[in-house]
Amino acid sequence: MRAAAQRSVLWVLLSLGFNSLVWYFKGPQHALDFLTAYLVEYSLSVDNIFVFVLIFAYFRVPPLAQHRALVWGIVGALVMRGVVILCGIALVRRFHFILYLFGVFLLITAFRMFFGKHPSHDFGESWVMRVCRRLFRITPEFYGEHFTARVDGRWMLTPLALALIVIDIMDIIFAVDSIPAVFAITQDAFIVYTSNICAIIGLRSLYFLLARLMERFVYLNTGLAFVLGFIGIKMMVAKYYVISNWISLGVIVFVLAVTITVSMIATQKRVAAEDRK
Repeated sequence: MRAAAQRSVLWVLLSLGFNSLVWYFKGPQHALDFLTAYLVEYSLSVDNIFVFVLIFAYFRVPPLAQHRALVWGIVGALVMRGVVILCGIALVRRFHFILYLFGVFLLITAFRMFFGKHPSHDFGESWVMRVCRRLFRITPEFYGEHFTARVDGRWMLTPLALALIVIDIMDIIFAVDSIPAVFAITQDAFIVYTSNICAIIGLRSLYFLLARLMERFVYLNTGLAFVLGFIGIKMMVAKYYVISNWISLGVIVFVLAVTITVSMIATQKRVAAEDRK
């Protein structure tokens, strides 16, 4: 926990340092866009962590192997998000009305997040696993931190490889939610992608920092739903009223601060009771 906290702080400081370079070379407006987009992506990545916990628990991934799966999952996310961002920006520049569709989509996502709960996913019955079983041979045993293993003279995928595949697929799904939110802030490809990079590269450390604390963030989904709803409304009214990114940044910081504080206070008694036991 201590090492994860130190690394998480380090990644945040490096991201803020990069933000200062954006300020110096591209100006204060681009720096503000980057900071707002980074905060949106970083806060939404906490929701990814909850799903990562479920994935590792389902596949019973040993703690040491989780490091390797997260590293390669992050590498895959950087590549796939780059593709999604380039395609999204090309669509927005060619068909500007898509921004309004993104706004509606974010409102729907916010509504589902506000009233829904994280299900206990049965990843073994997902379409991803069905495709993997048809295409590859799979061994039920872990072989250290290896994604493949030679069993009885045949190469097979290990459960760690399956966990990695599910992580990458889930990240694509999350990207469909988070990247349109960044388009409400800026359509500058450099800012959109670098803010995503800075949010994602610190995800491994953030996972090991927050994995044991996720049960305490009881109102996190509510806060994220408000953030996505606010951004969705911002996109839909942009033609008639422009909400500055200073206001957006303030709203996001305020909502997240209140959500985390209230969550910690609400679960404090329960944690104290568990400690006494």
